[in-house]
Amino acid sequence: MSISDAESWIVFAKVADLGSFSEAAGALGIGKATVSKTISRLEAEVGITLFHRTSRAVSLTTTGAALADDAKQLADLAETLGDRAREGSKTPSGIVKLAAPMSFGLRCLGDFAARFASDYPEIELNIHLSDSKVDLIADGFDLGLRIANLPDSSLLARKIRDVTLHVVASPSYLQQHGEPSHPGELSRHTCLRYSLLPRPAAWRFKHAHLGEYFVEPHGPILVNNSDILRESVRSGIGIAIMPDFIVDDDLAQGTARSILTDWSPPAIALHLVTPPGRLRPLRVQILIDRLLADLASVGGRETASFSS
Repeated sequence: MSISDAESWIVFAKVADLGSFSEAAGALGIGKATVSKTISRLEAEVGITLFHRTSRAVSLTTTGAALADDAKQLADLAETLGDRAREGSKTPSGIVKLAAPMSFGLRCLGDFAARFASDYPEIELNIHLSDSKVDLIADGFDLGLRIANLPDSSLLARKIRDVTLHVVASPSYLQQHGEPSHPGELSRHTCLRYSLLPRPAAWRFKHAHLGEYFVEPHGPILVNNSDILRESVRSGIGIAIMPDFIVDDDLAQGTARSILTDWSPPAIALHLVTPPGRLRPLRVQILIDRLLADLASVGGRETASFSS
């Protein structure tokens, strides 16, 4: 591919993204006529019509739509190379968008964000907290933190540390209702459920010698935020499964007790995930390095490298 071919595909990507020759010309800093000629020349060279054109609109053909994502990756790579080159000669700056779980972010990212802002005042850290799964690529995030057993995906993921899940209840609840010694006994107890689990209607446990056991929990609360579960457990309403960063303080203070300790819920971990592509703007790489260093020190074991 020649340099002119690469430039043509970058122009194509911008038109495909904005849906307009005029807007693409403005974004690229070139004339509309240049954009039109570039697209026409590219279509002639490859023998494919990439856009449907009318007096009012421009839209991708079926073939053009199939090529748009690859062309956007090329354009993004070119933009990233430019950013890295410019950032190498000046203080890192710009916006970095980070998605993170709500409860984890409230507990673990506040101090981190303050320290990061102090060290890199020219970088704007845009943090979006939500317990719902965010589409990093579609929503334009540079990276995200996820607490899960991650399925295969197009994202690059790095395990930062293990997250221990505890089955917990308050001392007052256990005194009134008794302490279960086997997961099967949970069917006779009030269970408080987290709705964003892959299977909230079934709790799975594993024993070193007795194998796996599934139970269908029942109770008056189904919620998508662990902080509400924590308060419900502390008030003595029922039993819940919660991660270490939510419940460790309660376990240490005695306001909650860990039960069924011979049985383990499915293993999960804190991961840092990024869209595909290993070349990132310097500001993004700086944030990645700081997150890995700071969050790994909380506990667990950091893995060696990114993997898809």
